[in-house]
Amino acid sequence: MDLVYYQTVAQINIHEAKTNLSKLLERVQAGETIIIAKAGKPVAELGPLAQSPKPRVSGRDKGEAWISPHFDDPLPEFEEYM
Repeated sequence: MDLVYYQTVAQINIHEAKTNLSKLLERVQAGETIIIAKAGKPVAELGPLAQSPKPRVSGRDKGEAWISPHFDDPLPEFEEYM
């Protein structure tokens, strides 16, 4: 059985967002997404950042791949075009 996680979404007006930004950021850190609306119409989304990927490690797969010395040779079926 796969687990499904649902994200909580709340909608607030711009004035409330300006007044309570610190509290809203705490909610976002807990995983909630906040929709900021103007006159009841959504204009922005305040949500947690996606996890950034781990930095690549140079040379990690060294020796794992092999390239034939004839890799760049023309294919026999294309010799007539050369």
